[in-house]
Order: sequence, then C-alpha cells, then structure tokens
Amino acid sequence: MNAVYFLLPLAVVLGGVFAALFLRAASAGQFDDLDDPPQRMLED
Repeated sequence: MNAVYFLLPLAVVLGGVFAALFLRAASAGQFDDLDDPPQRMLED
C-alpha cells in the first residue's frame, strides 16, 4: 500500500510533464506537415 502513495503522484506528475511537452511541441509547429503541400502542388 505504501507503493501506491509513491507511484500514484509520480504517475500524475509524469503525465502532466509529458502533456506539457506535447503541447509545447504542437504549438511550436513540430507536427506541421512540410512534405505534402509541395507534392500536392505538383500533382495538380
């Protein structure tokens, strides 16, 4: 039972850190698609 008191807050903190890092990367344009728009222009 003592492990739950340690692991549950650790899991919540790590989940928050990863969510914050994901939101930071998404807002910085990390997931923007740079390859498809030039290919679509050539296919038209």
